[in-house]
Amino acid sequence: MLTDEIRALVGQQRVYTAPEPFGAASGRYFGLAIGDDNPLYRDPAFAQEQGLAGVTAPPTLICETNQYSGLPMDAEGYAGHRWGIQIENTREVRGGNAYVFGRRLRPEDVVTATWEITDAVEKTSGSGAAMLIVTSRATYTDQRDEFLAENTETIIFIDLGGQS
Repeated sequence: MLTDEIRALVGQQRVYTAPEPFGAASGRYFGLAIGDDNPLYRDPAFAQEQGLAGVTAPPTLICETNQYSGLPMDAEGYAGHRWGIQIENTREVRGGNAYVFGRRLRPEDVVTATWEITDAVEKTSGSGAAMLIVTSRATYTDQRDEFLAENTETIIFIDLGGQS
């Protein structure tokens, strides 16, 4: 499963810079969508009382949105970054995410996301199936190149062994 083509992806980077500032509505709407009614996302006076310059967004929004990418939608309606790894006769499973957060996202921030594949290894599952484990890291910075967040994501491709 670990082909030369996959090995060549390790170390590859893709960089996307948002075409506009993040905006206050994004944080407010994401908070509503996830059921987080924190006034930091909608009340500038409250946010200032907490020591912030103004409203902010839920911390994981920066890792869950594709606002920065400006990519066209694919056939499935997804308009975000993908590495394009497709391995026939496998099931793709999300292996997990690890987040590191810097300062809070602000409406005026213009986000740059730098995606990099950091590792690709082949292993065998407990049931004997071949697996390809691909790890990537997305680092998010603002218009001054100040660190905002990092998302390390693991995707596992499990060989179906002739099953469908």
